Amino acid sequence: MSKLVTIYGGSGFVGRYIARRMAKDGWRIRVAVRRPNEALFVKPYGAVGQVEPVLCNIRDDASVRAAMQGADAVINCVGLLVNEGKNTFSSVQEAGAGRVARIAAELGVPKLVQISAIGADPESESAYARTKAVGEKAVLEAYPQAVILRPSVIFGNEDGFFNKFASMARFSPILPITGGQTKFQPVFVDDVAKAAVKAADGEVAPGIYELGGPDVETFRDLIDKMLGMINRRRAVISLPRGIASLLGGVFDLGQVVTGGLFVNRILTRDQVKNLQKDNVVSEGAKGFAYLGIQPVALEAVLPGYLWRFRPHGQYDAIKASAKNLRKI
Repeated sequence: MSKLVTIYGGSGFVGRYIARRMAKDGWRIRVAVRRPNEALFVKPYGAVGQVEPVLCNIRDDASVRAAMQGADAVINCVGLLVNEGKNTFSSVQEAGAGRVARIAAELGVPKLVQISAIGADPESESAYARTKAVGEKAVLEAYPQAVILRPSVIFGNEDGFFNKFASMARFSPILPITGGQTKFQPVFVDDVAKAAVKAADGEVAPGIYELGGPDVETFRDLIDKMLGMINRRRAVISLPRGIASLLGGVFDLGQVVTGGLFVNRILTRDQVKNLQKDNVVSEGAKGFAYLGIQPVALEAVLPGYLWRFRPHGQYDAIKASAKNLRKI
């Protein structure tokens, strides 16, 4: 019988790419998510019955255990960018990660892969980075043979980074950013998926791996590159940390005042703190080279999904070319 993997958060940005790859490799896949009815799009990744969304709340022991029964490998992709109701950085990235690892050890699951993030640091100002680090510690304490993958900012068709700023550029003549000189090493989502699959297949030694693409760019340079790809000229304004933190506080307050009806996905104070530190592979860290993976460059992927943000979409190049035609 084919091996079974449980992917917690398997319908999310990274999880769906892992699920698709593992389905092609013949694995049976449980996609453990809070809302299975919203994850039905993963079923066609494999043959009938090969990929199945199942109900799971990573904050609950019984729920996590039920989704893991009989699994040959477990991959935890669950993470947050903002706190939302009971799903907080602490409950999900810290306690949730530890819960998955503890139950995997109890059930004797042969392989465990944890998706973390570059910048995970128990001493960080940012709750996001701090809980990522505490979650890693909990994973290794419960399951010392785990593989932990720390990607830099991830790009791909459904990403929340380039899509977000490209969308803003369609309607606003100004793009405000903060931490413009902070360095990133963007990594293609499918390269992260390749690394996770290798780990689940037992081709990766236990430990922590930092995953970054071939290019290191500042936040400002990435925005400029994105604007060039969508053929738009916009004023990029770099906000001082104090002003950005103030704005983030206003948006955070809006979430509190509305009782969570408004979720601050614009800018949070925690994101401002996180943007003060470079997000690149550490010197001496194990990365893609240790995994036998050649990471894909930004330029090879971004135009393939950012074209829809150009003034004339897919016809932008044709429109530009038509201007050069001589009138008869």
